[in-house]
This record gives sequence, C-alpha cells and structure tokens, in this order.
Amino acid sequence: MDMDFKVAEVTLQYKPTCKKQSKVFGSEEAYNILLPTFKEGTIEYREYAKVLYLNQANEVIAYNTISEGGLTETAVDVRIILQGALLTNATQIIFAHNHPTGNLKPSPQDDMLTRELQKACQIMKIRFTDHIIMSVDSYYSYREEGRIL
Repeated sequence: MDMDFKVAEVTLQYKPTCKKQSKVFGSEEAYNILLPTFKEGTIEYREYAKVLYLNQANEVIAYNTISEGGLTETAVDVRIILQGALLTNATQIIFAHNHPTGNLKPSPQDDMLTRELQKACQIMKIRFTDHIIMSVDSYYSYREEGRIL
C-alpha cells in the first residue's frame, strides 16, 4: 500500500514588539490598559470581548479583541482565547467585555462564560485572573467581588 500523504506544517513564533511591558496587579490596572483599546465612541455602541495575556511576572504580553458583537451580545469562543494564551506563552489571562448600556451587572450568560473560562484555564494550567465587565467610566470585577478565587 503506497500512499502519498501531504501534511501541513504548523510553525509557532512569538515576536514581542516592545521591550517594556505594563504590569497588572489588579482589576483597575487591567481596566485602564484595556479602555484605550476601544475606538472612540465604540464602548457605548456595541459589545466587544477582549483578553489581556500576561506572563508569570504579571507583565502584559499582548491583548486581543476576540469578537465584536451587537447591542446586547458578542460571540466568545473559549478555544480562541486559549489559543492566544498558548501562542503567546501566557501563564495567565484577564478576560473583559463591555456592556454598551453602562449597566455593569453580570448576566447569567456572563456567569456561565466565566465558569467555562475557569474550567478551560484550569485544564491548560493557565491562571484565569479576572473577568471584567467594562463601561466608559467604570468596571465590574469578578475577582474583586469574590467570584473568582
């Protein structure tokens, strides 16, 4: 049985673009880093999901906009979040999304996503540091509220 198999090769690279990285030790610092990543006027227009990837020293390696949604929701694929963590060699992540209305109360869907991210990160040995719900002038932190240990 002579078969000619061709398989695509996957190559992984990480090329940091800056030498000095911001350090994050709390939710407010994460909020202040992520807020400028929203184009002016968009945080109140539609829902976005974003992730900060951090190393063991709490330095921000990168951020990624996971998805852009509509007025009341955005699709979040946990696999895409973890893919970014693996590709950047992150040891911890902070997930964030905004509520365009400014109401920072977590929805049942927010709670369910938080649990999914916690489980997935635990399996991959990546620390799930926080889930932050953002508005233009404030935030809600699952960690600060004792909902992530």
